[in-house]
Amino acid sequence: MSYLEHFNLSEQPFQLTPDPDFLYWSMQHARAKAYMESTIWLADGFVVITGEIGSGKTTLLQSFLAELDDDVVYAVVSQTQLSATQFLQAILTEFGFKPFDKRKVELLDILNSFLLEQYSNGKKVVLIVDEAQNLSTKVLEEIRMLSGIETHKEKVLRIILSGQPELKETLASPNLKQLLQRVRLRFHVGPLSEDDISQYIGHRMAVAGRADNDVFEEECFATIFTYSGGIPRLVNTLCDTALLIAFADEKPTVSNDDILAAVAELDWKEYENDTGRFTRLDNIAARHATSKPVTQVEIRFEGETVAVKSFLPGRVIIGRSPDNEICIQSKFVSRHHAQLISDANGCTIEDLNSTNGVFVADRQVKKQRLNPGDIVALGAHDIVYTDLRDEIETDVEEEDGDEDD
Repeated sequence: MSYLEHFNLSEQPFQLTPDPDFLYWSMQHARAKAYMESTIWLADGFVVITGEIGSGKTTLLQSFLAELDDDVVYAVVSQTQLSATQFLQAILTEFGFKPFDKRKVELLDILNSFLLEQYSNGKKVVLIVDEAQNLSTKVLEEIRMLSGIETHKEKVLRIILSGQPELKETLASPNLKQLLQRVRLRFHVGPLSEDDISQYIGHRMAVAGRADNDVFEEECFATIFTYSGGIPRLVNTLCDTALLIAFADEKPTVSNDDILAAVAELDWKEYENDTGRFTRLDNIAARHATSKPVTQVEIRFEGETVAVKSFLPGRVIIGRSPDNEICIQSKFVSRHHAQLISDANGCTIEDLNSTNGVFVADRQVKKQRLNPGDIVALGAHDIVYTDLRDEIETDVEEEDGDEDD
């Protein structure tokens, strides 16, 4: 018996993969989505949404995308550590072009022609950039220029930038004053309040099949808030662990002791609301490991590169559904096909019970640690793995040398 059967659930209530069905509409989430929707009816719509890691920004974007009408054409760029030319290529790839052998001036001409063509056909075009806090100043300046493309009547590109709180600081730079003047609306998605926690958990349990909010005992909610800071992703992690602990002990409900046991198992401290982190990392290598990408994947189709993405340590889901970090639109790829898990020792690929399987070196695998250069086959697509850790270690050594000086 799984804990789903034990608690009368039809699916996992606290999975970390963004799923619009599970989105809890707090007042601030509803307002953030309303701001996104304003880009459709404002011809010069330019919106910036910020929030802490795990605050639900990506899920909000997925909910917004799921409800767009047929007259809206959109591109979503989530790999943002790119040069200006690579960024333009990423946009055009999302719109169905193969722009990898083009110069920047050619890319701009293709994009400009595409936007004007869509406008003449009565289509609205939206550019959505997730993880925008990683954009360089040059790319942000490119976005400013794109936001100015217009006909004799109106702008032809709507823009949504979504990112972590650092994005607010970046946009406040004097060098980006002109870009900031183009922004129509800005909103910061904060953590859930302590009062929201019970409703948030009850909502997710109900979506997963348990309509009565009676699994988590009342005293749990204050403790969950204390250790999660109201960050939805952290609430999910803590609640899922607590459910497993209660299930293992054959309990019908989750008690406060189960929450505390989960905290101990996760080795969490009380959430530091002023910093947005549990503890400050004193070790330079550890600091860089959590702030810089460690895994890079090159996605190929029939031998041609279609995308290159880099990721921080953690879990990355690959699949056909647009809510995945790596979305591959192919009939041979399952909705949630596989996951990459990057940690201190490297990267592991794991099959998520896909229909057509995961292959490494022509051998089907369920779970396997990858070596740099390994090629993972998912249907007709290949994923080439690169470990970026050596570059991080070099940067750290240079920083240590500078500090010694």
